[in-house]
Amino acid sequence: MRRRNISLLAAGLFLVATYSWPAASQAPPRPAGVTVFEGARLIVGDGSAIEDAAFMVENGRFTAVGRRGQLTVPVGAARVDLSGKTAMPAIVDAHGHPGFLDAVTGQLSKANFTRENFIDHLERYAYHGVAATVSTGTDMGELAYKLRAETIPNAALIRTVGLGLAYPGSGPTDPSRNDVPYAVTSVAEARKAVQDLAPHKPDFVKIWVDSRNGRQQKLTPEMFTAAADETRKQGLPSIAHVFDLDDAKLLVRAGVEGFLHSIRDQEVDDEFIKLAKEHDIWITPNLGGMNRVSLIRDNGTPAWLDEPLVRETIAPALIRERAQVYEKRKLAGGTSPRPVFDAINVRKLHAAGVRQVLGSDAAGDGNRWLGLHTLLEFDNMVAAGFTPMEMIVAATRDSAKVLRLDQLGQVAAGKSADFIVLDANPLDAIANVRTINAVYLRGEAVDRAALRAKWQAQWRAKGQL
Repeated sequence: MRRRNISLLAAGLFLVATYSWPAASQAPPRPAGVTVFEGARLIVGDGSAIEDAAFMVENGRFTAVGRRGQLTVPVGAARVDLSGKTAMPAIVDAHGHPGFLDAVTGQLSKANFTRENFIDHLERYAYHGVAATVSTGTDMGELAYKLRAETIPNAALIRTVGLGLAYPGSGPTDPSRNDVPYAVTSVAEARKAVQDLAPHKPDFVKIWVDSRNGRQQKLTPEMFTAAADETRKQGLPSIAHVFDLDDAKLLVRAGVEGFLHSIRDQEVDDEFIKLAKEHDIWITPNLGGMNRVSLIRDNGTPAWLDEPLVRETIAPALIRERAQVYEKRKLAGGTSPRPVFDAINVRKLHAAGVRQVLGSDAAGDGNRWLGLHTLLEFDNMVAAGFTPMEMIVAATRDSAKVLRLDQLGQVAAGKSADFIVLDANPLDAIANVRTINAVYLRGEAVDRAALRAKWQAQWRAKGQL
């Protein structure tokens, strides 16, 4: 028995000696959570680009950015080879309307305004490389405020204005949302609406000032001036949906800091440009996203309709309906030309140095497809005078700044690790912003395959597959 115990002890010592300590030639433990991405062309978001770049991510943040071979990379860090790719900051869309749209049928309804549907919309933004957006005026109840406080995997961040202010009938044009904003018919009601909003701490107070081509009464200057004044008293910033140049001038003087949509009734004049620059106004031009007529080719359809990204995310029935619209327009001789003051003014304001940032107005109706509508606004703004690099800055650093999302908008040390990997260079052609290979939010890859499977299941459930 004693000989057996000695043998077992010897065997145990052999095992300890063999397995308790790694040999000197073994790899050291990998630093937890450290990943270096190498080899891409990196568009930083500040107007610069780095060829053959490297950037490190740890705990959801960029920790170092430079050229490959110039960073001090911890031994054992994970490495991701991005050779041949282009990386850029994730997008910030400064004008959205999530929640009401059924993305499978294209129908808007109050019944759709649920947590599940709202998150689905934020996932669709994320799939297309959008890190954050702001919901601008029709957020019923507390849902958007609650989601604002959450960080949801595979989903964009949300900011909200809660409910906007509008003269009855002059807010959103669709029936499902038309009665959702605060109904304002007097100065007293304008102030009361802002006072009601203030305890929720909305990111902005939104004021609709639009007669809808003369079909609706709009807020009077006295009403919207009172709303902007009360907003300032409550310590909040105000923004406005605007159409007419004269209203825009008065709104600047009233104290709004930004506009959703550009001026559309006439060309901006020197007085407005001077006001905008003096008050550091920002504008989301909203040039129509996927609905811009200038995107149509000679065959009557836009090039983007043939791209793989469309079929990854858009319900087959909606694609077929859209194709039929283009066919009908072509048979009817195309779309009648009309003045396009918004594009003219984008070019003029850009040349004058007025701040303009990306805002798509996505999901405002069934013809503004979530994600794609945002990406196609890049094409529109470049066509209106932005260079591709300027457009990327407007859609990342500058739009993050106006939404006060300082952690977003650039690939820089200390920023949140939100970025897009592209298969082609958008500096060569801005349409390449849609050649998405991967999206990372807060340092984690968005599970785009799982999202595609989820949406395909939705289509299948409604008989579209």
